[in-house]
Amino acid sequence: MHKRSVRAADVDGRRALVRVDFNVPIVGGAVADDTRIRAALPTIQLLRRRGARVILMSHLGRPKSGPDPRLSLAPVARRLSELLGEPVTLAPGVVGPEVEVAAAALPPRGVLLLENVRFEAGEERDDPAFADHLARFGDLYVDDAFGSAHRAHASTHAVARRLPAYAGLLLEREMSALDRLQQDPTRPFAAILGGAKVSDKLPILERLVDRVDVLLLGGGMANTFLLAEGCEIGRSLAERDLADAARAVLTRAYARGIQVLLPTDVVVAETIEAPHGRVVHATEIPENMAVFDIGPATIGRFAEAIRDARTIFWNGPMGVFERPPFAAGTLGVAVAVAESAAFSLIGGGDSIAAVAAAGVTDCIDHISTGGGAALEYLEGRELPGVAVLPDA
Repeated sequence: MHKRSVRAADVDGRRALVRVDFNVPIVGGAVADDTRIRAALPTIQLLRRRGARVILMSHLGRPKSGPDPRLSLAPVARRLSELLGEPVTLAPGVVGPEVEVAAAALPPRGVLLLENVRFEAGEERDDPAFADHLARFGDLYVDDAFGSAHRAHASTHAVARRLPAYAGLLLEREMSALDRLQQDPTRPFAAILGGAKVSDKLPILERLVDRVDVLLLGGGMANTFLLAEGCEIGRSLAERDLADAARAVLTRAYARGIQVLLPTDVVVAETIEAPHGRVVHATEIPENMAVFDIGPATIGRFAEAIRDARTIFWNGPMGVFERPPFAAGTLGVAVAVAESAAFSLIGGGDSIAAVAAAGVTDCIDHISTGGGAALEYLEGRELPGVAVLPDA
């Protein structure tokens, strides 16, 4: 999907209103993970080099009723200042006379960050009046917030209809990587899906079954598939009402000749707080225990399939990897993906955290900043924040 690029925009002396995704974890008043901030730097620096006045807008968290000091973008402004080596001004709000004064005072190549756009009720309603206020700050609009592209909000959608609109460099990279999976992936194409719930992954599973050659299933969602295959899963997390849907996915995959790998051994314990787990065969899960990770034999089988792949998509951990007794499966998959010769694309916060924990982030070809947006795009759904941008 080719959208009009910021590379083609005349920005010298103009105000560029840029939607970024700075929805980052804040711990103790500081940014705990600046991955998403760093991902936006190429677009910000391009605009500054070309003489633009850069006005950034982002959300942070889910404020319930107006401004919330705990969700202020102040820590983000401080971290962005450090990364740019230049002062970044945080506006005193999102819209209003004081913000307009701050925007008017911005010098060429200066950077202003508006406060959390979700402090305004009109943001999530895609409110035209709120979008009108935002549009006053820009001569052109740049969307570089792929992580929010699946939402039709005022700062990602309505404002793009009010100004000349362009795709940022990050948005371009995201779409190019995802299109590589959609259009002509090098085969064998392996998809690795994990996480807690089948319900979160059913749409993408149904789509991938028609595209991939190998499907590797782990995490809590794999328990529902084990249940569909007739295994007793003890006290494990599962969506029992979706066992039939899981069985239908498997039937369709087998009919297409897809290799489906489910856990053959698992790590179980009585509770998630257990100091260690116990490896059992997937058909011998004790009724008083729950599955918290894939077992060593499964890790080996998954690693072998990953090694043979030439395109890999991974979303979701293989177990409760935040707990050391149950981290081996997710970390093992992370290392296998990193060592593979395949083009690898990873999406979802947990998977990103896993490759970071394994120390292999730099070995992944593309790490998507938008887990939900990436899944929806691969499901074939239209992303409002992308669709609203003019085609190239």
